[in-house]
Amino acid sequence: MAQLENIEAIEKRLWKSADTLRANSELASNEYFLPVMGLIFLRHAFSRYLAVKDDIVATLPSRGGKTRSLTKEDFSKKSAIFLKAEAQFDYLIALTDADNRAEAIIAAMDSIEADYANLRNQLPKQEYNNIPNDVLGMLLRTLNPEELKKATGDIFGRIYEYFLTQFADQGAHDGGEFFTPVSLVQLLVNVLEPDHGKIFDPACGSGGMFVQSAHFMERHRQDPHELTFYGHEKNRVTTRLAKMNLAVHGLEGNVEGGESAITYYNDPHQGLFGSVDYVMANPPFNVDEVDADKIKGDKRRLPFGLPGVNKNKKISNANYLWIQYFYSYLNEVGKAGFVMSSQASSAGRDEAKVREQLVKSGYVDIMVDVRGNFFYTRAVPCQLWFLNKNKPAHLKNKVLMLDARNVYRKVTRKIYDFSPEQQQNLTAISWLYRGESERFLDLVRSYIDKTIFEAQFCANSEALNCFPLPDYLDALDSLSNAFSDFMSKLEDDGVRVEEYDEFLNAKSLVQDGWSAFEISARDFRKYWNEYEYPDASSLYKFVEEDVCLKDLAENSRSLIKDIDHAYKLATRTIDFAESHCAKESILWDNTKLNGRGRNNLKKAADEARKLAVEQLKQVRYFYKQAHWLLSRFPEGKLCDVDGLVKLVDIKDIEAADWSLTPGRYVGVAPDEVDEDFDFEEALRDIHVELKGLNTESIELADKIARNFEELGV
Repeated sequence: MAQLENIEAIEKRLWKSADTLRANSELASNEYFLPVMGLIFLRHAFSRYLAVKDDIVATLPSRGGKTRSLTKEDFSKKSAIFLKAEAQFDYLIALTDADNRAEAIIAAMDSIEADYANLRNQLPKQEYNNIPNDVLGMLLRTLNPEELKKATGDIFGRIYEYFLTQFADQGAHDGGEFFTPVSLVQLLVNVLEPDHGKIFDPACGSGGMFVQSAHFMERHRQDPHELTFYGHEKNRVTTRLAKMNLAVHGLEGNVEGGESAITYYNDPHQGLFGSVDYVMANPPFNVDEVDADKIKGDKRRLPFGLPGVNKNKKISNANYLWIQYFYSYLNEVGKAGFVMSSQASSAGRDEAKVREQLVKSGYVDIMVDVRGNFFYTRAVPCQLWFLNKNKPAHLKNKVLMLDARNVYRKVTRKIYDFSPEQQQNLTAISWLYRGESERFLDLVRSYIDKTIFEAQFCANSEALNCFPLPDYLDALDSLSNAFSDFMSKLEDDGVRVEEYDEFLNAKSLVQDGWSAFEISARDFRKYWNEYEYPDASSLYKFVEEDVCLKDLAENSRSLIKDIDHAYKLATRTIDFAESHCAKESILWDNTKLNGRGRNNLKKAADEARKLAVEQLKQVRYFYKQAHWLLSRFPEGKLCDVDGLVKLVDIKDIEAADWSLTPGRYVGVAPDEVDEDFDFEEALRDIHVELKGLNTESIELADKIARNFEELGV
């Protein structure tokens, strides 16, 4: 969540900078995108360079006290890009107004192109000559925030999509492109598990599928250079971005761009047909302008025929062109995973005839329904399709239907995604489908271990660099000590101090609750380490039955309520005291209670409260992941789960007009029982919604004010 918030802050800052650039240069609004992205490329490349440099230097061989120089090969092995001194962002930042920044940036780009043949003539260069020197300086400084230095993942794709959104708002972009959310790309990769050979994306955009495939290899301690990337992208600017995105991650790819890369009419990678190990893509949805006459003879790439032609001799909908392309490029054991419009899985007439042939091939593997609001610029729902030409015989005539529309995390008012754990849980269902039960059980075990781990970290958190619960109790003691003398004086004077008594009782309750919780966490660690839990049944008992992990999770939630209550009573006690002239008493140290910085005991207690609560929330969070899996698959085997998953036979698909829509088969999920309702999660979603509405209202007010100014009102 924090990472997403950081990227959102970067996006807004970059757009503001780009607006300034536009206003102070000769570039039109649709021309300044690439020079800004070029500088983001340099900034991100430098971050990755620094992240691995020390490790590389430490392993360099030495002879006679001399260490050889760094090379591009050293950095490629670490999935980073090599930068000479003149191409490093710190060098560019240090330039003054007396220096020619455009010349320096062009030299930096030339330096990189000299080392990386696949980037030659791809990086922006001459565009910088049209930007004033002082504006370039401001832009370089703006693109050097702490957030961007620390950002990871496919930040290129996110920022690219944000800019497209803004251009669409300004009428400078047709809105036809949209970036595949990282969340969906990761699920595609997790299910496909690309670990060798050729990966092809015939609608590759800025290269996110390639980057996430490489990350998958890295996570599994495999060399991403075992993968070879091929892509088509009709937009030449986006093609350049894809090559930059690959390069910044130390990868190389064969990406073709321009008119010759329009997949409907051309096949620039001629040698790929029937030879690809993995196809991954997010093609444009529901295109209806493809010339039928130009493609009707392409029987090799369209083995199931044209999906319907309208009166204008255009393909009525290109979705099934794309699906056939993905199918036809695979080798005899290849796999495909792609994003598709939800309309495609149940489309009728000629599209249904194509779908029937596809299902009869036996290679449709998994279908996943995804709710709307996952795309950064579109609210449309979608589906993930998986094809597998290497399906085992017993699954050949079956399709796994997975309805994930109720699985999501609300990031902002308009954007949803899958949390890392939701990604894992959905992937785990595909493991059960393949009979890989032990992987499923290992995931459950990891959640149990993490639950206990987070419970023990309440006492001493390395991640937070503090002692969350002990620190909070100390903060309460400090607060209590600061106002206890005055409260005792009020009592002696015959004033009823119920608020103070309630606070002392609440503080004692937190102390007792914490003592019991700490002992319980130690006991669970002992039980977990001491005994074997070889199967789903034993794990279920540990998590849900007897003296179980569920109790630890529920105790963490109770402790959170007690912690919050104690702090509220402390503030009420302070308010009560101040209403009885506390600030005029020598027994009241207002500087300590309400001062600035570290002297503000009330603020310090609130900060300690937040850390303690966040740490305790982790306990229940990871328990809930284990519970989610075991409550649905208690035997550690695939089974039908209402509203979630069903293994469907081809006969059932035929009876349903060859529909591949998961929701048509899995049924409706039962209502959650009251005890499982997560109030904290519901409140968090409400907070996200209100935050989004407030932001939108401010932006709208600013826009209205600017419009009035332009009208001279």
